[in-house]
Amino acid sequence: MLQSKRHRFQVAGCAAILAVLMAVPAEPALAQAAPIVYPSAGQTMDQQAQDEGACRNWATQQTGIYPYQSAPTYYGDTSSGAPILGGAARGAALGAVGGAIAGDAGKGAAIGAGVGATAGLIRKNRDRRQQANANEQAMMQYQSDMGRYNQAFAACMQGRGYVVR
Repeated sequence: MLQSKRHRFQVAGCAAILAVLMAVPAEPALAQAAPIVYPSAGQTMDQQAQDEGACRNWATQQTGIYPYQSAPTYYGDTSSGAPILGGAARGAALGAVGGAIAGDAGKGAAIGAGVGATAGLIRKNRDRRQQANANEQAMMQYQSDMGRYNQAFAACMQGRGYVVR
């Protein structure tokens, strides 16, 4: 009987570790690079600086995008172990009541604590996944916006006789 309890706790521990590792969000994608501009029609550096300024303003007017605003901020896991500990405490209390009815409050509390901690871990992992999805959506929107802005900037600069890549 002791062997089977130990085995169950080992399996539960491995499952908890696996769940935590699966909940770690991946690295966000990098933002797009700004276009490279070459003065192909003999423009001076001063003229290029003026043209770039005018084209940046025009691209902002056309797209509503301000390229110098910061990229979305990523929020990692700011929660503590409170959901897990809280779940364990609630589970232990309920398990103790159920165990007392069945004649072994200690065993019921131990089982309840394990179930409650697992529920807390699941809740915490769900919250992490939701935050990771929100971060990913914000970055995708930012990249899309910057792509539109860069396209408008490039069109303006090409119209002024520059090669843009």
